[in-house]
Amino acid sequence: MKAISIEAPGGLDRLRLVDHPEPGQPGPSEIRVRLHASSLNFHDYLVVSGKSPAADGRIPMADGAGVVDAVGEGVTEFTPGDPVVSCFFPLWQDGPPAVGDFSHVPGDGIDGYAREAVVCPANWFTRAPQNYSHAEAATLTTAGLTAWRALVVDGGLKAGDTVLVLGSGGVSVFALQIAKAMGARVIATSSSDEKLQRLGELGADHGINYKAEPEWGKQVRALTDGRGVDHVIEVGGPGTLPQSIEAVRIGGHISMIGVLTGRGGEVPTSLLMARQARLQGLIVGSRREQQDFVRGIDAMGLKPVIDRRFALEDIAEAFRHQEQGAHFGKICLEF
Repeated sequence: MKAISIEAPGGLDRLRLVDHPEPGQPGPSEIRVRLHASSLNFHDYLVVSGKSPAADGRIPMADGAGVVDAVGEGVTEFTPGDPVVSCFFPLWQDGPPAVGDFSHVPGDGIDGYAREAVVCPANWFTRAPQNYSHAEAATLTTAGLTAWRALVVDGGLKAGDTVLVLGSGGVSVFALQIAKAMGARVIATSSSDEKLQRLGELGADHGINYKAEPEWGKQVRALTDGRGVDHVIEVGGPGTLPQSIEAVRIGGHISMIGVLTGRGGEVPTSLLMARQARLQGLIVGSRREQQDFVRGIDAMGLKPVIDRRFALEDIAEAFRHQEQGAHFGKICLEF
């Protein structure tokens, strides 16, 4: 079967299309999945580019979606023909956060889903949403579940809340869609007026071009009559966090999800203290939270936004498209 392999020390020119052995029959409590799609995330980019080096020969990609084609003894949750989607932390099944590294994350600490088939424990996957294509389902594992956990699980989102989303990447677009589906108001930022228009078409109530408004935190407060927002989807890191703290209401919630502007920097701690805001770091979520998210999708009728689709063998081109930062929503591989 076809698979993608990373040749150490990594880099987009070191992604190799290889002939990988077909997996055999699943053992007890295992399933075999014929994979059809994956989606690109910033974490995957760090791995394949060599910025977060993986083992030589590692198969990349944390997200995988496909169809169960065989089940092992004792498996009752799935039957052949079921559409399924992978879990980012396969060993974190339920309960509070239990992992803080990537040692068992597919595509990083273990082989991932840039391949045509896999055999693994049944509880490493969940059912996919109803009426989803494989590419649509593959967007949920990392980006979709991160937005769901930030707003619903950790943030306690409710109708009437105001949410601030930064940019138009996968997590931010999912957060916008979830917030609007659940009756919240959304303010979005971007450096592109064209992207702000698209975010408005998805339901954003207000858009702010952060290049034209570098003090956009104050603009957010003005749009909320001085109150500030209830939730911030913070994907930028040190370059945007001060403005996010300015934008949040007293007692609000900031979800620290990304570090696009760097891994460290100054935090206006006195303002954070004055806001009495909760600044919470998070990395994706558990299998139980993914199952809840899938049920939520089926109830809301939410559909992900896919920017472009690439063939498996064009994975390097797909990541170069991601590098350019011109995408809106998710980039997918289909195979």
